[in-house]
Amino acid sequence: MKHFFKLAELRNEHDAAGKRYLEFLRVPSLSSGIYVLPTEGKDPQTPHHQDEIYYVISGRARVKITRDENVAAGMTSEDRLVTTGSIIFVEAGTEHRFHSIEEELVVLVIFGPAEG
Repeated sequence: MKHFFKLAELRNEHDAAGKRYLEFLRVPSLSSGIYVLPTEGKDPQTPHHQDEIYYVISGRARVKITRDENVAAGMTSEDRLVTTGSIIFVEAGTEHRFHSIEEELVVLVIFGPAEG
């Protein structure tokens, strides 16, 4: 099992794979990957069955998070600007999406437990 990773190497693997998401770590309790969305790109995510943490490595976009409990409280969603260094927590089953991507968005994603 690999214990150390370099972002430059992960980006090279990601680019070679030609996908938005490259998983680089998986154990039963968590999984992690690099998610990249181009400037003005679309985020096709649907809610996941796991809790997630996003760390914005680089880029600039907005993220919209909608929870059923927010709707009940009269709030339909949260919509925030995220930039390099932003950390976002999304509970399992929560609708969320990056949008208005102004600069290529490179995000470290951590799922707990491992993404199904």
